[in-house]
Amino acid sequence: MSPCIRRAAIAVALLAAGGCADRSIPVAPHSDGVIAGSQTAAITEASGEQLRHERLARRFALGLAHPGFRAQVFQALRQSKIREGKIHLQRFLHEGPGRLHQLAELASESDSAVNADLDGSLPIELYLPVPAHRHGWRGDTNVLVATAEADHDTPVAFDTRGRRQLLDPVTPPAVPVIALERAEVSFESGPSLAEAYDTDPDKESTAGSGGLGNGSAPGLWMTYAHINSTFEGWLKGSPEFEIHILGQDGNSGAMKSYQCAGESAGTPYEYNQDDVDWSGNVMLFSQGQLDAYKAEHPGQALRILVMEDDDTRCVIKTDSARVKRLFEQIAANYGSLTGGKDTLVSVKTFKKASTLINLFKMLWSVIQSQDDIVGTAIEDSVAGEYFPGANWIIKGENTATQGALRLEMR
Repeated sequence: MSPCIRRAAIAVALLAAGGCADRSIPVAPHSDGVIAGSQTAAITEASGEQLRHERLARRFALGLAHPGFRAQVFQALRQSKIREGKIHLQRFLHEGPGRLHQLAELASESDSAVNADLDGSLPIELYLPVPAHRHGWRGDTNVLVATAEADHDTPVAFDTRGRRQLLDPVTPPAVPVIALERAEVSFESGPSLAEAYDTDPDKESTAGSGGLGNGSAPGLWMTYAHINSTFEGWLKGSPEFEIHILGQDGNSGAMKSYQCAGESAGTPYEYNQDDVDWSGNVMLFSQGQLDAYKAEHPGQALRILVMEDDDTRCVIKTDSARVKRLFEQIAANYGSLTGGKDTLVSVKTFKKASTLINLFKMLWSVIQSQDDIVGTAIEDSVAGEYFPGANWIIKGENTATQGALRLEMR
């Protein structure tokens, strides 16, 4: 194959553009948050979704060069009530009168080409993931549109002239970035995911919110959480931490999630942790749930699994072999007392308890993003580690310490 034909094939796949003489993809001059590299840097072995997202990102960036289209985007982002100001790309383009046609025309492509990529993709969200960008962008052309397939992948970005560049996966650039990627929220889930999106550019973002429970109902409560890392690349926005209570699945030798606590779990299990530290009141498991579990599974302890959710809220989507390997590593290093039970001596407490169940059955498709396993919590006396204000230590893969929790029985 001649060099010209080979370059053309790569560019067509990425840009759906014509003309062999103009196949190089310029990279902006090096600056903070931008990786200097070859002008013809291309994705190899890219998935179909990656390529669709790149084509859509380039089209959208070209559309933002037009004041009218840019004003529509800016207004939609500012008026969004979904956390982090997210909007649903397919809905935005299909429901706005003539908007899809306008984007296709501004990108010098056909409606059918744009529509094919929209229809061929899972739901796509559009937002500014960096708080400083979200509060600082005023709807001008000083903006990039970027996409990345998974956490910590190198983001591929386009400016309003359609020029392609690679961004630093660790440090965001100074230029505001609009992320175009697979939706992490359900735009159909209603108020539980809808926050009053802050349109005040001068207001500081918060690290998260305390649980909505009043803290008085009987059960297992969490009042403090420290996690060493957000487990989220900057292009993916704020983390979505969840605490899952795992227990024996029927009479099998496997576990299932009995209860999730997270930002979409509903009262009193709802809490939002957007940074490494959180404090408040959130119920993890009610006394009624504890009693029902003990009656159905006498002698079986519970496990506490901490996840960073990248897909469906309160549904664990990860490779079950990874979870099994994690629990086997924990058992090999710390013995069997790595679960927990509620006990009543002089006071009600949640204490270490023996469990040998390591298998977690999980259906996960590679079409969906995989949740990050933060780790499982074990009592600090078992871990032999202590963290100020906490009493359970989060141990991750290879028994690495990933954080700590404060658990209380009430």
